[in-house]
Amino acid sequence: MEHAHHHTNISGKNILITIVLNAGITTAQLIGGLFSGSMALLSDAAHNFSDVISLVISYAAIRLSTREHSLKKTFGFKRAGVFAAFINTVFLLVVAVILILQAVKRLIDPHPVEGSIVIWLAAAGILLNGISMLFIRKDADHNLNIKSAFLHLLADMLTSVAVFAGGFIIKYLGWLWIDGVLTIVIAGYLIYSSWGIFYESIKIFMQFTPSHIDIEKVAESITRVEGISNVHHVHVWQLDEDEMIFEAHVDLEADYSISRFETILDKVEVILKGFGINHFNIQPELNRGDQKELINRGRN
Repeated sequence: MEHAHHHTNISGKNILITIVLNAGITTAQLIGGLFSGSMALLSDAAHNFSDVISLVISYAAIRLSTREHSLKKTFGFKRAGVFAAFINTVFLLVVAVILILQAVKRLIDPHPVEGSIVIWLAAAGILLNGISMLFIRKDADHNLNIKSAFLHLLADMLTSVAVFAGGFIIKYLGWLWIDGVLTIVIAGYLIYSSWGIFYESIKIFMQFTPSHIDIEKVAESITRVEGISNVHHVHVWQLDEDEMIFEAHVDLEADYSISRFETILDKVEVILKGFGINHFNIQPELNRGDQKELINRGRN
């Protein structure tokens, strides 16, 4: 068996700063939405509040993921970030559905909207969300948890842009229906931007084979190693965004010594690392009468 771990250094301080910024704009937009009568501004406030929740969950997940492993938790809390991404995207999807329902009601029964308040608070939302994104942009490139939080902020900044434009339309053209239309567009974008991360987190929890891994190709490469005649009972899954695990049974061509088998494992390790797999467990076999299928298609 061989394994290697890669730890991503995430700045908790940057996330705390973004939490404070978004809590401030959420409060301002909530109050402004109530006074202006703008459903779009209230939806932006709701989305900003989801940002705050998302960032708090992300920060908690980062803290958990750094805890040491133990006999009761041999992998520690390595999936805390994936769980946070799942919760964040579920929250976004729920918020999107609620916004669509409320927007339809607003289209049926339009309400007066104070455009000036909408314009100023939407502008503030654009500025603060943009600043927040800069704080966590680097970490979002390689961490599913932070990426989900980053998408929250990006979606909300685009939401604020739409609300900003809507404020001008309401103020100068008097098109009250634009408020409901923008809310539906915003909600649709939330669903679109969240679905990918939601599905990716589900795949990790269900231990599906990562989409970029071709098991047949991996097994074929291992079989080319001198001393190995067959690879079967293969499993490949992700523990989190950084760690991919591979396990398999291999048939050896002869009754090799441990030192010879270690040499074979060194070659297998090079192959697996080429596929991005950094943790593997190989079970050697010789003339064992088990099923030789690449994948064990039974229930066990």
